[in-house]
Amino acid sequence: MSGAEAFAEEEVAAPAPPSLAATLLRDPVTVVSCLFVLLVALAAIFAPFLVPYDPLAQSVLSANQPPSWQHWVGTDKFGRDILSRIIEGARTSALLGVSAPILAGISGTLLGVAAGYFGGWTDRIIGRFIDLLLAFPALLLGILIAAALGPGFFQLTATLTIAFAPRFARIARASSLSIREEPFVDAALLAGVSHWRIILRHVVPNIIGPVIVILTLEVASAIRLEAALSFIGLGTQPPEPSWGNIIRDGLDNMFGSAWPVISAGFAITATTLAINLIGDRIRDVLDPDTRE
Repeated sequence: MSGAEAFAEEEVAAPAPPSLAATLLRDPVTVVSCLFVLLVALAAIFAPFLVPYDPLAQSVLSANQPPSWQHWVGTDKFGRDILSRIIEGARTSALLGVSAPILAGISGTLLGVAAGYFGGWTDRIIGRFIDLLLAFPALLLGILIAAALGPGFFQLTATLTIAFAPRFARIARASSLSIREEPFVDAALLAGVSHWRIILRHVVPNIIGPVIVILTLEVASAIRLEAALSFIGLGTQPPEPSWGNIIRDGLDNMFGSAWPVISAGFAITATTLAINLIGDRIRDVLDPDTRE
């Protein structure tokens, strides 16, 4: 057997690299973060069956109660069970936190790929539009759009989508510019393959890694931004519970009963921290410069 054949057999027999899920499960911090995010997701999905009380039911006699066996996290100034409102509020945060980044990822990636692949006037027009949106911080841009569209779930989803799309577009454009210069793209063009077929079969698969990383991190940003907009009255409207408006309602009686602020603040902080830890780990795994 020649040396080349032996080397080929060694290459065939080489073990496949571990999958993304297997790599993530090796890190205890990532495992705990995944379990916590899974717990929040289950609470959001099965909220109607998990809440111990009606999250909208008010009782003057039960107002501002401390934690007890009847109300594990206490009650707010209207006598509503805080734990029930936290669980119900997770539905809004989880739904917006997933739907808005996905819509932003799809629209922003398409814009970025079109700008980076076609170049010319397409790149100039899309690039100037993206630069205009990137000139504003995400929170300020969200406030401006939410104030223009008004409160409501669909308006808030559109607000977060527009606020997050520029980051996806910038990443997709930068990656598409480098892939566009690869020899296999020129070979495909010479073979008569259409531009959109090249984009779908060669460009998009090669930029999906950075897009997934940004998508994961933007889920945490969406939850945080939704809470901020609800806190200032531009997000979910009372009496529907949201982690942001739970904090706002609790500020009026912060020194008398701080449990609404503490519980909703903990939910926001713990959820965004867990998602960010998962996103950082995914970035380390998908980034060839940091991959072990």
